[in-house]
Amino acid sequence: MTANAKTKESYKRVESILVSQPQPARSPYFELEEKFGIKIDFRPFIHVEAVPEKEFRRTRIRPDEFNCVIFTSLNSIEHFFRMCEDMRIKMPMETKYFCLTEAIANYLQKFILYRKRKVFFGKRVIQDMHNALMKHRKTNKFIVPCSNLGSVPVINYLKEKKFNFQEAMMYRTVSSDLSDLSNITYDVLVFFSPLGIKSLYENFPDFKQNETRIAVFGNSTSNAVLEKGLTINIEAPSKEFPSMTMALKHYLNQSNK
Repeated sequence: MTANAKTKESYKRVESILVSQPQPARSPYFELEEKFGIKIDFRPFIHVEAVPEKEFRRTRIRPDEFNCVIFTSLNSIEHFFRMCEDMRIKMPMETKYFCLTEAIANYLQKFILYRKRKVFFGKRVIQDMHNALMKHRKTNKFIVPCSNLGSVPVINYLKEKKFNFQEAMMYRTVSSDLSDLSNITYDVLVFFSPLGIKSLYENFPDFKQNETRIAVFGNSTSNAVLEKGLTINIEAPSKEFPSMTMALKHYLNQSNK
C-alpha cells in the first residue's frame, strides 16, 4: 500500500477512506460518502480461522466434560458448536451458558433450544454476571472457548475468584492478505484494533504515513499507532464524538469545505 507528509492540523482535502472492517449492510459511512462526495471502501485487515478438530483433539479437552460455558463473542459460539459437531459431541441439556452481552445470548438461540437451557448474560464485562457465576462456582467446571488472543479480562476474573475452568482455543484471529492494495492510495485509513495495525505492517513492512491521515477507535488502537511512530489525525470515542463516523464527519467538515 502506498501512502501519500503528516498533516495533523492542515486538514488537506479527503477524497478516499479505507475502513479496516467488513462492509456493513447499512451504515452512517454511506451518508458521509453522499454528503462529502468521497469514496469509502471497506476491507477487513484481520479474519478468523477455525482450529481444525484434529489439532484441537491434541489438547485433550472434551467440551461435554464441562457443565458451564462462558461465551465472550459470536465467534466463540460459532466455533464452540462447530467443534462439538466435528467431534460428534452433543452438549447435555443441563449445560449452563454465560454470555458477556444480551446480543451474544440471543445469538445462542441459533444453536440450542434456548428455553430449555439456563442462559445468563451481562451488559458488557464478566463482572456483570458476578452473582450468577458465584452461585455456580463451587460445583461446576467452566470452559471458555477463545481465539489465540485469549480472553484476558475473563480469565483474570476466573483466576481471582478461584473457578475450576479451562481455556479452549478453537479459532485464531490472523492478519488478512492485503497484497492487492499495494499500489492503491487512500487519504484516510481507519483502524479499530491493534490487530489492524499489526496486519498493516505484516502486509507492508515499509509503510510510511506521509500525507495519509489515520483515524483510530479506542485507547489500545491509539497506543499501537503511536508505538509505530505514526500521527493520529482523527480519534474516537470521545465525549464530543462517541462514534467513528461522528469523528470523521467533524474532520471532513474542516478538510472538505
